[in-house]
Amino acid sequence: MSGTTTAAVRQHRRAAGAGANRWIVLVVLCASLLLVALDATVLHVAVPAVTEDLKPGAVELLWIVDVYPLVCASLLILFGTLGDRVGRRRVLLLGYGLFGIASAVAAFAQTAETLILARALLGVGGAMIMPATLSILRQVFPDRRERALAIGIWSAVAAVGAAVGPLLGGFLLEHFWWGAVFLVNIPLMLVSLPVGRALLPESRGDDGGPWDVTGALTAAAGLFGVVLGVKRLGGGEAAASPFTVLPLLIGAALLFFFVRRQRRHPHPLVDLRMFRRPAFSTSVGCIVLAMLALVGLELIAAQYLQLVLGLSPLETGLRLLPLTLAAMAAGLAGARMLRRFGPRRMVCFGFCLTAAAVLTLTAMGGTDNPALLLSGFVLLGFGLETTLFGAYESMLSEAAADQAGGAAAIGETSYQLGAGIGIALLGSVMNAAYTPGLRSVPGVPRGASDAAGHSLGEAYEVAGRLGGTAGAALRRAARDSFVHGLHVSLLVSAGLLLLGAVMALRLPRIMQCGEEPAEDEVELPAPREAEAAAGKPRVSA
Repeated sequence: MSGTTTAAVRQHRRAAGAGANRWIVLVVLCASLLLVALDATVLHVAVPAVTEDLKPGAVELLWIVDVYPLVCASLLILFGTLGDRVGRRRVLLLGYGLFGIASAVAAFAQTAETLILARALLGVGGAMIMPATLSILRQVFPDRRERALAIGIWSAVAAVGAAVGPLLGGFLLEHFWWGAVFLVNIPLMLVSLPVGRALLPESRGDDGGPWDVTGALTAAAGLFGVVLGVKRLGGGEAAASPFTVLPLLIGAALLFFFVRRQRRHPHPLVDLRMFRRPAFSTSVGCIVLAMLALVGLELIAAQYLQLVLGLSPLETGLRLLPLTLAAMAAGLAGARMLRRFGPRRMVCFGFCLTAAAVLTLTAMGGTDNPALLLSGFVLLGFGLETTLFGAYESMLSEAAADQAGGAAAIGETSYQLGAGIGIALLGSVMNAAYTPGLRSVPGVPRGASDAAGHSLGEAYEVAGRLGGTAGAALRRAARDSFVHGLHVSLLVSAGLLLLGAVMALRLPRIMQCGEEPAEDEVELPAPREAEAAAGKPRVSA
């Protein structure tokens, strides 16, 4: 490294740890995260319009919706660890470019197959962006107190993106065609690319040897199989179906070989010794449990608001909005709470508060109770975000700076897996409690009862076809059975959350603050010729 470059490195290390530039970097990173979070939910309200225009089959429609989170979750470890080797800013900017191109392809897709391909490319771009934002944040905020505040803002932005997605999609669909939900990404990417190139610092881990291509592909294939199997279970597919069992078994086997390879490899992608640290492994477990308990529950709650209470999609979104606002407030207050109470008490409190909110919501019945729903959703949002904030901050702080990309990828993968498993688990609990109540409704044929047992929406369709007294009886029984299943699901969720509170007792009691040594190699944004002279890391199979 030349004297000029060394001076630039030292200058930027000082700038990364102090001064206002790091907050500008945070704004750029939050804008990146907002885009990815929006795209994860913005399509949901556009599905009917896509179905009417492209006329996809049932399997194609499922892939249109699921391929984005499936591909994204599968590639998080691959791109998180690649960023540690080749440069996190470089991977992030490539993700911006791919996201913009894929958005254009999706917006003007003429066939279901083209849209599926575009959504898969969006998933690749999202997997490049998500771990890079957290790992760069880890590097530019070496002081843990400031980093906690930055993570709080980062997580609040994630909550905003997830909530605004359906509302933005609904607005665009009222004024434009369904492709507009993708087209909105392009101007944001056109701004993010030059701004990110000019303002974001380049950073990478230490020279850990050649990047393990075989290990990265094994991890991606294994995660793809596991997430696919979990999503099929969550979609109501039979657990014994070969299309569910085979992906799960193959994925689990590949992940086993990945872990075994990482333990023996001289330059592993992921330092598995991180899991020996109680704070790191416990934080990952808390993220999985929190999402396990809550994501499936949110899906069921949305069905309750629309199908039991009869609210419109917009009214449903507005009823769930307090949950998002409370999550934002918890994210912004998280740094102060973490300093005052420490990780252990903060995460325990978050789990207990969320469990209390879930138990409060067991009072939901067949009639609307706005005050109960408001209080329950506010407690739910605040408690969930408090839990996730404390777990993410502890996990990221426990990882070495040169492993930031891998640690961020593990955290995001845990989030995605917990969400998928939660939908499958609580969906199974819901079905087990819902179906028996429809087996002996007076005047309803057995075939109609079996069809009604698939879902509440299908039960309403069957009841409408039957009509008369039998139809009314089936509709009433289905609604009552759904509310009963909701109560059982809430109790299971509460149990999982209390288990998480016990798990959180392994976290550190106090927050260890202070300036950390700069372990990463850091570079100022450089001209193209300087970047070309820097060379590229070796790649091995």
